[in-house]
Amino acid sequence: MEHPPETLTRGAVQLRRWRARDAAVVDRVVTESLDHLLPWMPWADGHTAESAAAFTAESERQWAAGEAYQYAITCDGREVGSCGLMRRIGPGGLEIGYWLHPGWTGRGLATSAVRALTDAAFALPGTERVEIHHDAANLASGAVARRAGFTEVERRPDEGPQPPGQCGTEVVQRLVR
Repeated sequence: MEHPPETLTRGAVQLRRWRARDAAVVDRVVTESLDHLLPWMPWADGHTAESAAAFTAESERQWAAGEAYQYAITCDGREVGSCGLMRRIGPGGLEIGYWLHPGWTGRGLATSAVRALTDAAFALPGTERVEIHHDAANLASGAVARRAGFTEVERRPDEGPQPPGQCGTEVVQRLVR
């Protein structure tokens, strides 16, 4: 199975593959961002250094298996968030997920990261569509998807865990090759 590049660049953003050795960096950035993440990300509740280590180890395993490709979002040489391409929406599709440290929002960095991931996804054989799934109440995430050229194709009940900021309606935004 072909993998995307380990580093991607778009504008001021450089994405670099998360490695198991990055656990302390993940822990720091998530810990600094917890108040910003808790309303939206179910995994943020209960975050620990151990969960950061588990994430980076699992990122290595998933990369090798071709299941997901997780990247640090960096700007000016600093880790400012995380994003990834995940094979969880069926054949021919990749889903993008992303989050930023609150001190780095509003600068177009998430949009640049999404555009870099989209280009990498469509460069992989067999990719016909790329999707972003977000809660309808997460207006910022929806705006990133629209700025990156995605179009809303569906709204449906979200059956997963509901962090406090979510309304329980999942929005699916899609870009087709």
